[in-house]
Amino acid sequence: MLRKLFSVLLLISLLLGIGVIGAQDGEPLKIGLLQDLSGWLKLYGIESVNGFQLGLLYAAGIDPTEYDSIEAALAEVSVGGRPVELVIKDYGSENNANDADNAASKARELIESDGVEVIYGVPNSGAALALQGVIAPDNYNLILMAGPTASPNITGANFNVNTFRVCRNTFHDALSLSTIASQVGQKWVQIAVDTDFGRATAAAFQAANEGKVEFVQDTILVPSDTTDFTPFIQQILDSGADVVNPIFAGGLTALWTQQAIELGLVDKVASISGTNSNDAIVLAPPIPDSIAYIVYQYTLPKTEINDWLTEKHIAMFNDVPDLFTECAFASAQALYAGLEATGGDTTPAALIGALEGLRFEGPKGEYYIRPEDHQALAPQYLIRFKSVEEVDLGNGTKMMLPQYELYAEVSAEDTAPPCQAPADRSSDTLTCTPPA
Repeated sequence: MLRKLFSVLLLISLLLGIGVIGAQDGEPLKIGLLQDLSGWLKLYGIESVNGFQLGLLYAAGIDPTEYDSIEAALAEVSVGGRPVELVIKDYGSENNANDADNAASKARELIESDGVEVIYGVPNSGAALALQGVIAPDNYNLILMAGPTASPNITGANFNVNTFRVCRNTFHDALSLSTIASQVGQKWVQIAVDTDFGRATAAAFQAANEGKVEFVQDTILVPSDTTDFTPFIQQILDSGADVVNPIFAGGLTALWTQQAIELGLVDKVASISGTNSNDAIVLAPPIPDSIAYIVYQYTLPKTEINDWLTEKHIAMFNDVPDLFTECAFASAQALYAGLEATGGDTTPAALIGALEGLRFEGPKGEYYIRPEDHQALAPQYLIRFKSVEEVDLGNGTKMMLPQYELYAEVSAEDTAPPCQAPADRSSDTLTCTPPA
């Protein structure tokens, strides 16, 4: 863990240069990175900060390995003639029940005290919903690049015209899984953390797989502070299901995996789920040869941009890019492209039009931001877990990493989520229907 923290847990001002918001050339523009860097999702927050920094550098054509530090490299980025201060702020706490209030408070601090003009964040979906209220047109009115928050509600039931998401939502996961769901088993049960992320994700999976498999009962909801899965595992065994889809994040994923193995669930009920960050997988490896859906793993995309990301990430952070590094990288690319198109104007009036319909090449290939709901589309992956092995990073560092075999790459078209934004966001090519 310490290898990821060394350059992150601080508030930094970095010259970047991204444009104009009714300001003179050369006047600083501040971008806020609001992430969990000390709480239950700190792995995701660290990945996001690292990825966003590298994404800006790639977009600006700057090689960070030619500088003494990533801060020195970022100080050379320029767009629109303005230097930019990248302000990294931690909203995390040990009690995730405080995440929404903390994120909203820190967002207001970023805007009022630090003067940021755009925000990228956050991992927690409940916190993201609160953050959307802060940046809304009738509040502070600025653009939020949402990520890596995954709840479909961010670009669906809670749609906000100022919010864009280059990161995937869990409908992408569900639609990836739907391509093989019936091959795994016919009778399914879901178990999910009782948060907006868990509930919305379970609903997305059920909607995407309705008619393909049978869900034998309502989703089993588990409190986010659970330390013992025994009674919930017994519910699964009593349900008659032959497949369980666990929906967790952070430390709960490792705890679930450990107890499902210890209590013998894996010997009686098949499990198919998402993967986690490398550190969590090393701590609690899945069953060998088990199949899972995954957002990103550095060995999967065969693109020049992913090669660049992997090489520079190892050089700057002494670690490989992880689960959410990619979507933070791509979010920075999209923001940079949008600001280039506006001449650096960060106002929603200018930037919304520049981001809607944007197509660009990123680590996973082509990304496309839908104009209707501001959700990006990109390829997704199904993998087969093989083992945990020591890997030589090529710079004298060796580390334990999960080894995956690509089972299938699922296209952006096949994983395109339904548009759940308000009906008036519909277009000639896409109908939007809010969830009931």
